[in-house]
Amino acid sequence: MIHKNYIYYFIEQFNKKEIIKLNSKVNIIYRNYKKKPNFKELLEIKKLCIKTKRKFYISNNIKIASKLGINGVYIPSFNKCLKIKYINKKKLEVLGSAHDFKELSFKIKQDVDKIFISPIFETRKKNSFLNIIKFNLLSKFTLMDTIALGGINKKNINKLKMVNYIGFAAIRYFKNE
Repeated sequence: MIHKNYIYYFIEQFNKKEIIKLNSKVNIIYRNYKKKPNFKELLEIKKLCIKTKRKFYISNNIKIASKLGINGVYIPSFNKCLKIKYINKKKLEVLGSAHDFKELSFKIKQDVDKIFISPIFETRKKNSFLNIIKFNLLSKFTLMDTIALGGINKKNINKLKMVNYIGFAAIRYFKNE
């Protein structure tokens, strides 16, 4: 069953019009590994998220997340730092992602609050994907809330009814592709 506040949209840059047209229950995760974060741009995103009553997270940068005073940080599967488990959870919510059992086990050691399991469906970036059965099996190995991620679009969104999850994260779904 999906919880209305656990919907996430990954962005690589600030686009005010794009964020405003989203349902106010959609939370924003800034994830851009190609360029260094622009503090001014991140402040603009934060202001808009406050104004539109949505949560804002930044990927893989705890220092900036703390400095900005945003809702939290998204820790991708490739981040293997165990210092993450010592983050002040009263100040930052920690989201993590995993693609397999080994990565899921590591995210449990990092003590993340919610786990994004991906890719559930076929994506442009990866040749393989979990599918509904493997996703459900993987989600059974944790007590954490699970978020479905990867390949979610308007055509397959209804398939998520067969998944053990509390929410989903996407890019294409929100871009109407």
